[in-house]
Amino acid sequence: MQIDSSVTSSTDPVPDTDPASHGVNAPDLRLFVFALFFIFGGITSLNDILIPKLKSLFTLDHAQALLVQSAFFAAYFVISLPATAVVQRFGYMRTAALGLVTMTVGCLLFVPASASASFAVFLFALFVLAAGITTVQVVANPLISLLGAPRTAHSRLTFAQAFNSLGTTVFPYVGSALFLAALPTVDPATLSGAALDSFRATQSKIVVYTYLGLAVALTVIAIAVWLRRHRLAETPSGQGSVLRAFQLLARPRFGFGALCIFLYVGAEVAIGSLIVFYLERADVLGLGAEAAGKHVPYYWGGALVGRFIGSALLRLYSPGKVLACAAAGSILLLAISTHSTGAVAGWTLLAIGLCNSIMFPTIFSLASEGLGRRAAEGSGVICVAIVGGAIVPPLTGLLADDWGLRNALALPALCYAVILAFGIYARRPAL
Repeated sequence: MQIDSSVTSSTDPVPDTDPASHGVNAPDLRLFVFALFFIFGGITSLNDILIPKLKSLFTLDHAQALLVQSAFFAAYFVISLPATAVVQRFGYMRTAALGLVTMTVGCLLFVPASASASFAVFLFALFVLAAGITTVQVVANPLISLLGAPRTAHSRLTFAQAFNSLGTTVFPYVGSALFLAALPTVDPATLSGAALDSFRATQSKIVVYTYLGLAVALTVIAIAVWLRRHRLAETPSGQGSVLRAFQLLARPRFGFGALCIFLYVGAEVAIGSLIVFYLERADVLGLGAEAAGKHVPYYWGGALVGRFIGSALLRLYSPGKVLACAAAGSILLLAISTHSTGAVAGWTLLAIGLCNSIMFPTIFSLASEGLGRRAAEGSGVICVAIVGGAIVPPLTGLLADDWGLRNALALPALCYAVILAFGIYARRPAL
């Protein structure tokens, strides 16, 4: 998922550094942070490939399969504010290391998940993994800002986002080759008892090996960050009030924007989660699971390309108008896709990634206008609003089970319609 990591937690702690010396010239630390952006972006998008695998193994319907996203994105709601308190108490570097260790634990939990052949244990592993990602994202933006001169902070953040987008493009392709290349020919519904458990454990081994590889990489990065924890002369700010940030929801512009973040993340994740199933349909592209999975990178790659196009357009036109046009484009593409067949239906759905590219940062910046000194608090609420990725996808899956996959895409379209209204509403700067 294309979550802009410039969103941090509320009341971000400010390191006690001398302004003249603000920024640490540490290219080795920057390299590790760029690697983090790549890894947590990729792990998030890997869920789109994991969903078909688990759906097949556990004979799930669409709504049940999309609980993968519920378990994952629920962590943003549960962990964001506690992670803020950890940052305030221990500082950026130690918190980043803690987040990496938590991500590693989440990856390792795939071992007992496979051994138990339990879908619920897989969901728990994903929640723990996402809890670590949330913790890392809480500190990602201020950390990368500190690792260099203040005047080049924006370019470093943009560069880091490119690594995030690269991860969301690469991981689904690799995951398709690993997870979906050999979906079982045996129908799990015909098995029971020990035979079923053995079948699921055997078929999920490749998933386990993949996440064990990620655990090794995360451990290396965690050790590197921990060994360099003294490189930043930061003094934790202590405990502060993080709950008062929700008072900002009373402001119409910010409240509307936070709702749109909820809906945007939900719509983007719902579509990404259903791409494989959609492209497998005989009336769309009729692809096998692996081939369909290898098309998912086009969706996320479109978002990568769209960042560059959107950056240019935002220099020429007001953000609200660009956002409204992007949302309208998503609605149009969904309408064409669901009312056509063949290649047109498949590629118009994938093209929605291009429209998604500018939505998160644009909604965030428009919602935050006029917050002044409370902008950091607002970013914490935005981080919590990412929980939309836990709620909209399973609702879309439920509609797919009851009304059909094409009709279910009306829910993401409705989400984009609200975002379109926000773009029109916020087309003028806040007073």
